Amino acid sequence: MTLALVPVLAVLVGVTLGLLGGGGSILMVPLLVYVAGVPTGSAITTSLFVVGVTSLAALLPHLRRGTVQWHTGMLFGTAAMAGAFAGGLVGGHLPEPLLLGGFAVMMIATAVAMLRGRRTAPAAVPGRPLVRTLLTGVAVGVVAGLVGAGGGFLVVPALALLGGLAMPAAIGTSLLVIALQSAAGFTGHLGSAALGTAALDWPLTLTVTGAAVLGALIGAHYATRVPATALRRAFGWFVLAMGTFVLLQQLPASALLPAGTAVGALAVAAAGCALISPRCPLRSLGHTSAAGVP
Repeated sequence: MTLALVPVLAVLVGVTLGLLGGGGSILMVPLLVYVAGVPTGSAITTSLFVVGVTSLAALLPHLRRGTVQWHTGMLFGTAAMAGAFAGGLVGGHLPEPLLLGGFAVMMIATAVAMLRGRRTAPAAVPGRPLVRTLLTGVAVGVVAGLVGAGGGFLVVPALALLGGLAMPAAIGTSLLVIALQSAAGFTGHLGSAALGTAALDWPLTLTVTGAAVLGALIGAHYATRVPATALRRAFGWFVLAMGTFVLLQQLPASALLPAGTAVGALAVAAAGCALISPRCPLRSLGHTSAAGVP
């Protein structure tokens, strides 16, 4: 019964990837570890393969709509590939709790950045500085290679918040970057001493990939039909929820109940603040300027 859920959940992973330009990779590792029962090392390698292929499929509708910024995507993606390959080589030798715990912390930090957004529209500039683009790409690639994420949860904010791209362009371009760095990270993991092709369950890998591709095509079809602000806020809340879940999973059993209770109480308090108090700062969380720039 549990394994029967894996393809269904993989479709949902693909939908988030095609719709939001990220998030699918955030779900893929927990799906493989907690639902399919795949060891973390193999799950990370499998995730990179699945997410890379799925991103290519989701990229096609964006190419037809012209929402892919090729210059930025190739520049950022090339730098990310170098970082992802290095991260993949190192990631095969790090402890599982360290990988997943660091993964969760970065997810939460990224979610907060996306929800805060920009208070004002960025100044019109011809393009991002070359050095900053390359350094950001390498940093995102290292993280993606380490934790088996395609990096969309970092690429989309980087392109939207730092690069000033509108959300549709950030989403389309991120899929190109994700495909490139997933391929590099996958190669890096296979090249590590701890992993190899024998560590992968190929029937499961191909089944999950097919289901995720189907979901990605569905998500990409509806990506331009959802307002940019709603996309960014949905992405932020989604990543925040998943980051909290993964972080809680890494806590000792004795601390899980108190921590879960504290998170639940905080969520209830936040919801009450936003719904009841007109002065609650959460009411303005995720709002953009009049120009609609995230």
